[in-house]
Amino acid sequence: MLLSTRILWFTMEETKILPDTWKASLQLLLKQLTSESAQLPRIAILGVGNPFRSDDGAGVLIARSLSERECALDTDHLLVIEAGHAPENTTGELRRFAPNLVLIIDAAEMGETPGTVKWVPQESIDGMSASTHSLPLSMLARYLTLELNCTVTFLGIQPGSNEVGEQVSPEVLQAVREVVEELETCFGVLILTSPMGTRSSQYSE
Repeated sequence: MLLSTRILWFTMEETKILPDTWKASLQLLLKQLTSESAQLPRIAILGVGNPFRSDDGAGVLIARSLSERECALDTDHLLVIEAGHAPENTTGELRRFAPNLVLIIDAAEMGETPGTVKWVPQESIDGMSASTHSLPLSMLARYLTLELNCTVTFLGIQPGSNEVGEQVSPEVLQAVREVVEELETCFGVLILTSPMGTRSSQYSE
């Protein structure tokens, strides 16, 4: 079994049992990637969605906010893309970056309360995605896995409304802030604990 497939399967299976542990699963996934390669992994984050359809823009808002954080300055190891409703258009940029992990974040109809954040199994993403994509996200994930030999995972945020407009519900805004904070924290920990200690100083000040 390929490393990327093994990690993805383990993470998703754990999440099916404990759906509220997305943070722990993310931390474990990043730790595994780092230990396997003995170096800081290259992580690409795709914020997917339509910011003009209220809560459907959650993924884009996360990417936009994260790109303004200090962690985004490390462009050697973190690539943040506002992919919008056509994430397949980012494949060229992803190929040049050569990530170890691609994290796709999108609004997802999971039957949960608005603002709930969960891992979404790859085989379920097309039926859950709140956005309309010209290329199904599952096909994009398979393409990236095969062509770039990377791990691809999905993080879903339950929307409250997909009505036309830029007004995002308070619950989803809170989820956006929570995800951004967790991603920044996780990447900061990776920097501090990585064998590449030369980059630690900017996060320890």
